[in-house]
Amino acid sequence: MSHQSLHFKGVENAAQVNRITTALMMLDGVESVEVGRHGAEVEGRVTRQALIRAVHALKLPIDVE
Repeated sequence: MSHQSLHFKGVENAAQVNRITTALMMLDGVESVEVGRHGAEVEGRVTRQALIRAVHALKLPIDVE
């Protein structure tokens, strides 16, 4: 199992954190996710690019690195 870290800019509230958490947990291969206003820690067999695409698909006004 691999560990991926994402960094966010612009996450403003708990509703956005919840949406990001749900989107990441729905990806095949994700075992666990911890999301906060400034980033996410993800465990599982999923690529970093897939994680970033999932967050961008939410169309939130945030930057993901």
